[in-house]
Amino acid sequence: MTAARPATADALECDLAVVQGRDRLPSVVAGVVRHSTLVWHSTRGSAPGPAAGAAVSGADVQYRIGSLTKSMTAVLILQCRDEGLLDLGDSVRRLGVDSPWPDTTMRQLLAHAGGLPAEPPGPWWERHDDSALAALPERLDGQHLAIARGAHFHYSNVGYALLGAVVERVRGAPWREVLRERLLEPLGMLRTTYAPVRPHAQGWSVHPWSGRLHAEPHTDTGAMAPAGQLWATVGDLARWAAFWLDPAPVLAATTAAEMRVPTAAQPGDLGAAYGLGLSLDAGGGGLRFGHGGSMPGFVAALLVDPDEQTAAVTVANGTTGGVGQLASSLLDTLHRHEPTPSPAWEPEPEVDGADELLGPWFWGNTAFTLVIRDAMLTLDNANPGRRSRFVRVGEDSWRGLDAYFTGETLTVARDSAGIPERLELATYDLRRHPYA
Repeated sequence: MTAARPATADALECDLAVVQGRDRLPSVVAGVVRHSTLVWHSTRGSAPGPAAGAAVSGADVQYRIGSLTKSMTAVLILQCRDEGLLDLGDSVRRLGVDSPWPDTTMRQLLAHAGGLPAEPPGPWWERHDDSALAALPERLDGQHLAIARGAHFHYSNVGYALLGAVVERVRGAPWREVLRERLLEPLGMLRTTYAPVRPHAQGWSVHPWSGRLHAEPHTDTGAMAPAGQLWATVGDLARWAAFWLDPAPVLAATTAAEMRVPTAAQPGDLGAAYGLGLSLDAGGGGLRFGHGGSMPGFVAALLVDPDEQTAAVTVANGTTGGVGQLASSLLDTLHRHEPTPSPAWEPEPEVDGADELLGPWFWGNTAFTLVIRDAMLTLDNANPGRRSRFVRVGEDSWRGLDAYFTGETLTVARDSAGIPERLELATYDLRRHPYA
C-alpha cells in the first residue's frame, strides 16, 4: 500500500481538524504508517515560524518531541544490554554513575519503577538551559525517593537523565553522539536533532481568554536531555514508528518485544501500563504502545498497533492539546476504513520432536491441546492466560515463552515403551485422559 484511499484520507483529515480546532493548536502535523510506510500525512493550521513570517507546515518541519526522547534513550540501554555491556539488574552504582539512589536498577529506571522523584530540584528544567550530565549527581544530592523503590509506577524524568549518564559511562561518549551514531543515522532519521534546525516550528502557548499566542523558550536541557530534548519531523517519526514494526538491524526483534512487556502500572489505571521505555495501552482490540511528549510550546505522540502493522504520529506547537488522543483516533479510523486483512493460511512446517505430543491433554478435568501454530509448539486453553508457545531446549524438555508459563519447563515423561504418557509443567501434571 502506497497511500491511503481518498475516503480514508478524508476521514483522517476530519480527525485532525477536530483536534486542531477544539484544542486551539496553532498547527498540527499528523501521519499514519502502515507496514513501515508513511501512507498519509497532513497539516492543519499555521503559525509564524522562526524565520520572517514563514508558515509552519509539512512532514519535514521540525517540532519538539519531548518525552518521545525517552523511548530512544531506552533503546540505547537495551543495545548495551544485548552487547553484554550491562545487565538490566545492574544498579546505578555498579555501572559507575553517582546518584542519591545507588541501588536503583536499570530495569527500574526504564520502567519508572525506581521510586525516584519526578523532577530534579531547582528551576523548572524544561524552561531553563541546564548543565552537562556530569554535573547531575551534585545537583540531585539530598533528594529523597518519592515512593518505595519497586512499589509501583511513578513517572520520573530524573530516572531517564540517569539512564543517559549510564549510556555515556558505558559507551565512553556523549549521549547525543551515541544516539546519533547508533540510532538516528542507521534509521535515516537525519532531521531528528538535539537543537532545532530550520525549518522548525516556534513553540507557543495560547492565552486561555484572549486566544493570542505567547512564544515559549527553546531551551537546551543539558543534563535532562535524555528525558526530553529532541526535535524531529513527522517524516522522521514515521521512520521511528517503522523501527518498532521491524527493528532489525538496530535492535533484535526479541528485545523490541521485551520492551513492550508490561513492567509497571499506575494504581487505579489497569488499562495502561509501562514497559521498558514504552507506554502501553491495553484498551480496544489489543495492545498498542508508544509514547507521548510535551515541552513548553510543543506536544507530540507516537502510537503503534503491532497486530495491524500500523502506527500514527502527531506533533503540534501548542503547550497543551490532545495529540495522543488524535494518534489513537487516527489508528481507529484507518482500521475502520482499511482493516488489515488476515494473512492467508498456509500449511504448518514440521516442528522437530513435536508430533508425538500433539493433541489433547488434561489437568484433572481441564482440557489443554498441544498444536502447531505459526511454526511453534503451542499449548492452547480456553483461558488466554494459560496459552503459551514452547521452544525445544532438550530431548524431552521445552521452555515456555508466553503468559503464565513464560520461562517454565515442560518435561515429557514416557512409559516403558517410550510413548509420552505425562507432561510435567510447573506443578501441572498433564495426562491424555481426564483424571488419569
